[in-house]
Amino acid sequence: MIRPAEAADLDAMLALNASALAETGPLDEAGLAQLLAEAFRATIAPPADGFLVALDQNSRNEGPNFAWFKARHARFVYVDRVIVAAGARRLGIGRALYDDLIAAARAAGHRRLCAEVNLDPPNPASDAFHAMAGFVEVGRRHLPDRARTVRYLERDL
Repeated sequence: MIRPAEAADLDAMLALNASALAETGPLDEAGLAQLLAEAFRATIAPPADGFLVALDQNSRNEGPNFAWFKARHARFVYVDRVIVAAGARRLGIGRALYDDLIAAARAAGHRRLCAEVNLDPPNPASDAFHAMAGFVEVGRRHLPDRARTVRYLERDL
């Protein structure tokens, strides 16, 4: 069900990202290609039911959320984005994407999985999913240039 994302998946991934702009923010083809090139793990649930892109501490990502974790941890895996299509939710796809990531992170010797979820504007579905997956809040930050406040989450592996 879950497989590594490939260049041929860019259009499907961009369409999924466009369907979740309020939760994830915009991403163009060049930005997604760069994310995939730097990814610790990038997976998709075909045909286009969901995808996940995760980075580790070696990424050159300059986003404020990644930087928040990088300033606090020498080694970690950060979920840059995970999106499941509206019609495919509650079918276990998000769990399968995370299970795959957790297995890869453990195999690479990582002990910490990091993510953020919007607090304002709220994202209750993601909050519930991450709580069920064992994440706990470790901080908050207002991002005025993005007009949002996020909750920083971590899960020990």
